Amino acid sequence: MLTYKKKKSSLAISTLILLSFATAFYPRVLVAVGFPSVINFLHFITVPVTLLIALTHTKVKIPKHIITSQKLVVGLFVFLMAVVISGLVNQAGAINVVVDYILLAEPFMLLLAIVSIPMSVAKIEFFQRFLFLSASINMMLALIQKPLIDSGYIYADDFDGTDGAQGVFFVSGAGNYVSTSVSIKFALYYLFFYKKVPLWFRLTWLGTAFAQLIISDSKQILICSGLAFIILTFINFKDLRKTLGYLFSLIILLIIFSWCVENIEAFSAFKNGMDKFSEWGPGGEAREIKTAPFRIAISYYKSILNWLFGLGPGHTFGRLAAWFIKDYAAIFVPLHATSHPATADAWDAYYNSWIALESTLYHPFFSWAGIWGDLGLVGLGSYLYLAFIVWHNICSNELSKFFMLVVFAVGLIFTQMEEPGYMLFTAMLIGLRWQKDNIQKTVH
Repeated sequence: MLTYKKKKSSLAISTLILLSFATAFYPRVLVAVGFPSVINFLHFITVPVTLLIALTHTKVKIPKHIITSQKLVVGLFVFLMAVVISGLVNQAGAINVVVDYILLAEPFMLLLAIVSIPMSVAKIEFFQRFLFLSASINMMLALIQKPLIDSGYIYADDFDGTDGAQGVFFVSGAGNYVSTSVSIKFALYYLFFYKKVPLWFRLTWLGTAFAQLIISDSKQILICSGLAFIILTFINFKDLRKTLGYLFSLIILLIIFSWCVENIEAFSAFKNGMDKFSEWGPGGEAREIKTAPFRIAISYYKSILNWLFGLGPGHTFGRLAAWFIKDYAAIFVPLHATSHPATADAWDAYYNSWIALESTLYHPFFSWAGIWGDLGLVGLGSYLYLAFIVWHNICSNELSKFFMLVVFAVGLIFTQMEEPGYMLFTAMLIGLRWQKDNIQKTVH
């Protein structure tokens, strides 16, 4: 039987969990005030170390905690084996294997650290206050950045006031989407779970988050949220009451959204996207560019091993291949990082696609293509197995499931599933709610 050793140990691990989150959420802010850019990689150390300490120093007696922790450990190990074998089969650099694994697995690592320690209501509320502060800082910075960039007070290459409304993720390629996603998710968490706070204040928070969505032109978030909501509706199809409630809500939201698109200037970008819907049909440019990664990867297959284990970690269409190795060449080249021509082919396809150049919605580099391209069917299956464990054992309420489905939806568009700050923020919300729901079930 696993035992809980010391309350002091639990407190130390709680601090490490918050530190791990902070190293992924705030590094760009620190770089902006003078810290070296290498600080962007600190979370690659803090998250695994925190997990190791959590597993070896603080354990609980509650069977549900133990079983959930054990399942996650098995899932993380299976995924690690898939990444390592893919690296060996494709002669990828050791640094590729390590970084690709941590980049994809660290949200699950943080979740495991959270569920493996006992938490009181007071401790959960402390964590939630920390997340509230972080979400508030992110939103405040985004709302301040737009007018400052528009006025020329802040200058950043390749960013206007819209793309530059990135909160704590300033400056990055899709920081406006990531920042807004964080704001929207916490606003919903705040609305449904902070019942002691006046409703008008929670609704104001949600309204401000949507204002950030508009000024940052982050229309993809509504697309992903809508897709996640539709999937959640079908998942609950056996529960007639829930299904009807979701369908009614969906119809109302679609009516409101359609009216806004037709009558409010701020929603004009959505109308532009809807006008390109035909490009998703047979032979359409959107369909061609989004499926290009799959055709490119298969063209380099040499044996069945490539179908099973892909072309190697960091070799195709994920964040590591597309940006990390190139942007941080001074770090990765001395560590013998490897690359693959499939990545260059995808970039060529991107620059030759008029629709891809208009929006990241049509970008050929997106997380699901990257996981499959790098790690093959085995790697993709092992990642989905990890997600399955979280869905069935840790997503203890409908909002947590919705958050997870949104993550999967954004993975169809860009590499947001590999943005540490966003993913660890989501993991914190899901993990803390799991802890709180378990305490409430025990009390009742």
